[in-house]
Amino acid sequence: MSSPLLSVSGLSVDYGDGAVVDGLSMDVAPGQIIGLVGESGCGKTSFGWAVLGSLPRYARVAGSIMFEGEQLFAMKAKRRRELLGLRLSCVPQSALASLDPMYSVRRQLSEVVLAHRKAGRAEVNAAILKALSQVGLSTDEAQLRAYPHQLSGGMRQRVAIAAAMLLSPALIIADEPTSSLDVTSQAQVLFTFKALIKENGSAVIFITHDLGVVALFCERVAVMYAGQIVEEGNTSDVFEDPKHPYTKMLLEAHPGGQGPTRRLATIPGSVPEPKKRGAGCSFMSRCPVAVDLCRDAPPWVAVDDGRLVRCVHYS
Repeated sequence: MSSPLLSVSGLSVDYGDGAVVDGLSMDVAPGQIIGLVGESGCGKTSFGWAVLGSLPRYARVAGSIMFEGEQLFAMKAKRRRELLGLRLSCVPQSALASLDPMYSVRRQLSEVVLAHRKAGRAEVNAAILKALSQVGLSTDEAQLRAYPHQLSGGMRQRVAIAAAMLLSPALIIADEPTSSLDVTSQAQVLFTFKALIKENGSAVIFITHDLGVVALFCERVAVMYAGQIVEEGNTSDVFEDPKHPYTKMLLEAHPGGQGPTRRLATIPGSVPEPKKRGAGCSFMSRCPVAVDLCRDAPPWVAVDDGRLVRCVHYS
């Protein structure tokens, strides 16, 4: 097997009140699309920020993140900036918040190219037109001169995707990239995004709450709870036969998994705050099958078909 594109080992992120990300490990292969799911407060976005180098300065970080054979935490700021947009990119949750309101579409995309290449006007323009065409946007002059506030939500998100994919990065962190869109726009943008990823061969970590999107979009899924991954495997295997109690309850609580007359299931309680998490299983207080052994740190067990699960019931 080839070496992982991204290898995260023992990653912890602490903002001062306990570990938001707690000893997380994950490998991402070249070209792999992996969904990272879980409730709000599980640490998904902090994980993405850690990979991108976008954590606030006061964050305390431990562990290792290797990207294309380089240790990200050991990199100087200049080297990090060289990677962002070129080899490592991001599609944000809100394109309106991430796009510069003072820049036109043309200038937004030009900045990406010129940050990494010494290119003439014709080369830059050709790259921009190709990127816009790939995401299904018009390449006429009116579109190129438009500012973010003059575009619809779906169009802004396509511009953000075009910016992220412009230089064919090896890895993209997509953090809830369609959550602000209506259902129709969401489906259109996801279809375009997936086709473009396959064409470019980029790997993607797709951070989302939407299990339906993961089922359609991702070949592998990692279920995150209280700063840790509790189950990871091929999406079809995990969704058809979930092993961890939290994964089972997440799927039961998803509207797409319920019959038309069945009452929607809920998970009692909430994700514990980092400073209130004990040494044992963080899901114990909400788990319907918890036992005394759950008071100890749960093992990380290989079950079958490449599946991994963090639960004493499989130790």
